[in-house]
Amino acid sequence: MIASQAGKLPVRLMCRVAGVSRSGYYAARRRPESLRATENRRLVTQIEAIHGERHKDSYGSRRMHVELEARGLRCDRHRVERLMRRHGIRAARRPPAVRVQADDAPEREAVVPDLLCRDFAVALPDRVWLGDITQFATREGVLYLAFLLDLCSRMIVGWAGGATKNRWLTIGVLEMALGWRQPPKELIHHTDRGGQYACSDYAVALRGYGALASMSRAGTPLDNAPMESFIKTFKVEFVRLHSFDTRKEALTEAGKYLQLFYNCERRHSALGYLSPAEYEKQLRTHA
Repeated sequence: MIASQAGKLPVRLMCRVAGVSRSGYYAARRRPESLRATENRRLVTQIEAIHGERHKDSYGSRRMHVELEARGLRCDRHRVERLMRRHGIRAARRPPAVRVQADDAPEREAVVPDLLCRDFAVALPDRVWLGDITQFATREGVLYLAFLLDLCSRMIVGWAGGATKNRWLTIGVLEMALGWRQPPKELIHHTDRGGQYACSDYAVALRGYGALASMSRAGTPLDNAPMESFIKTFKVEFVRLHSFDTRKEALTEAGKYLQLFYNCERRHSALGYLSPAEYEKQLRTHA
């Protein structure tokens, strides 16, 4: 600290404020840097480089530690945490909320029980999908995005966006996901009780494929906790970083984030810090 300000402020004054003697300061300057200090300096340089990479400024010390070790830098996680705190390297936070359209009223006959009961352990992909909707502002207006997430691998298997939050948005996501993944019959499809899911059109689409509908209890977001966690991540890693003129532009960039980074690169604590694509590859290898 004193060395970095030398030439700008009197050394005598800085030493007095820091509570060290001038002789001690100059003696320390003459001593060679310790091996530990050299390693810390190099480690901080790597941490700052990773933190500066696209979307990775949301990495806390645990995910940063895994990323460093994957790049061949062996280190203790607590050391990484200590260095990040000392140098003010913090995980990014979610952006402010925007005013949104109210949900359509659910159709009573389309509301179904919760088949998961917060049992989020699934051994194979395409056995349980979770769905939800979020939104963020563009200069053109609010963009609504609907997602489907595979509970086993945390892969985002479908997404779509639009200017309105309605059943056609969620049905479009479902059709995208079914066409891409082609899951087996009796896939469990779990969402909240929003009218975009709890409606006859969506129920018919699920039955037509042989999927089983499941819904969280009213006003209980923890019944769909992994999906809520994804929405938080999406807001922090994507929405916070961008400002879009149009909904079309925003949707295009969201698709790149989801397919190229989230599905293929981002390390997930629930997957042993593998990406969804790497996790599914391991499952196929050991099948």
